[in-house]
Amino acid sequence: MGSESDYRGEGVILGVDGGTTSTVCVCMPLLPFSDHRQLPEPLPILGRAVAGCSNYNSVGENAARETLEQVMAEALLKAGMSHSAVRAVCLGVSGVNHPTDQEMILNWIRDIFPGNVKIRVENDAVAALASGTMGKLHGCVLIAGTGCISYGFREDGREARAAGAGPVLGDWGSGYGIAAQGLTAVVRAHDGRGPKTMLTNCVLKSLNLSSPDEIIGWTYADSSWARIAALVPVVVSCAEAGDQIAIDILNNAVQELAMSVKAVVQRLQLAGEDGNGSFPVVVVGGVLEANKRWDIGKEVINSILKTYPGASPIRPKVEPAIGAALFAWNSLAKEATENGH
Repeated sequence: MGSESDYRGEGVILGVDGGTTSTVCVCMPLLPFSDHRQLPEPLPILGRAVAGCSNYNSVGENAARETLEQVMAEALLKAGMSHSAVRAVCLGVSGVNHPTDQEMILNWIRDIFPGNVKIRVENDAVAALASGTMGKLHGCVLIAGTGCISYGFREDGREARAAGAGPVLGDWGSGYGIAAQGLTAVVRAHDGRGPKTMLTNCVLKSLNLSSPDEIIGWTYADSSWARIAALVPVVVSCAEAGDQIAIDILNNAVQELAMSVKAVVQRLQLAGEDGNGSFPVVVVGGVLEANKRWDIGKEVINSILKTYPGASPIRPKVEPAIGAALFAWNSLAKEATENGH
């Protein structure tokens, strides 16, 4: 397919995956549109940069803007390219849930690139979906890490989402939800309101605490959701050891995650009117990664397939930032085709 240097003269594309934990930007060359059906392997990445949080709900508008500008400038610097070489940018940013969010970030990015640059601002779920579909915006993506969300897209532009409203509003299939239920089970068992569970000793050992009474102070000492979610492996190991309470918690998470996908598929009729049509389901996030015997991702996929046998599960081979770049490239290719080029 040629070396990376062969493509540099045509300009570059930036793909950004902006999360609550970190923000990644990749700089890719503008590949020839004639190669639309056969992308080179491995994909040519000219530069990659990582920065902090870019969710403005978490760090504020100024900090989020600075992070996005910094990570794009660094990726271009590593690629040895200037801002004038950029042809398109796709930013998948967590916290983008409304057109006003998109407009705000779009205005930030417009200030630093020439007017002819194509810019798309989307929720970070778009980058995650595109990482599995190699840039095509069709199907459903399920993200389950600290939080969780299902997001679906039709080729006609319609989209729908389910869950993703945060732990307070019931993202029980998320890492936070699983771990919080584990902590709750320990407190209930200690009170006598719930059955005894292996989770008690395992959680106390993991947190280096001596009594369930100390869990209350530990929980409220730091409001970080990721800190709670880090206890998911404890719940999984107890389930694998046969603890019924832990098993019930994981089964509940599987039902919640599968339900969020099914809700999106139904609203968009991704499986067609008879429910048997084919569509991709991209699954990403730490909760869905293969565990030992208790594989949450596998159980979620099996539940989806029982309802929608035509679903095609995909575990992405590239990171979401590359998915965002490929989405930008696909958009340019589509525009070129429509214009007869």
